[in-house]
Amino acid sequence: MSLDVRIAPIAEAHIKGFRAAVDSVAREKRYLAMVRGFPIRMTRAFVRANIRKRNPHMVAIDGRRIVGWCDILRVERHAMAHSGVLGIGIVEGYREKGLGRALIQAALARARKAGLTRVELTVRQDNRRAIALYRKLGFALEGRKRKAFRVDGKYYDLLSMAVLFKRSHA
Repeated sequence: MSLDVRIAPIAEAHIKGFRAAVDSVAREKRYLAMVRGFPIRMTRAFVRANIRKRNPHMVAIDGRRIVGWCDILRVERHAMAHSGVLGIGIVEGYREKGLGRALIQAALARARKAGLTRVELTVRQDNRRAIALYRKLGFALEGRKRKAFRVDGKYYDLLSMAVLFKRSHA
């Protein structure tokens, strides 16, 4: 990574910056399944829940600004508790600099350490850079959700991908 950006677990001090980063990426109407960030109250609750539940949630920080994130939310159903769902976003101007790879690798390492054996995600079918990165990091295509994403009246398919880890027995 050529930037002076550090990757760290999210903390309460990052809540406002995280909300701003999510809002920025959401307003692009391309990468997230929302077109605006959540209100600060909801964002605060989301981050605090991730910290409390020890969900892997990493942020990329440039100085004091949050410029990206990757979270893995554990599936809370008993028979699927070995799984998590990955979400990621990088603020415009910080893409294609290795941040996505660094964030995902850090989050996956924490997921694995926490005992998860499956991490899944969905990605818009036209997001070729992200799909290529996910494949390089071990994610395999599992399926297609037809017309699952609609923005400004246009439909897009979503691809379902997942990576599996062998369970370590300590």
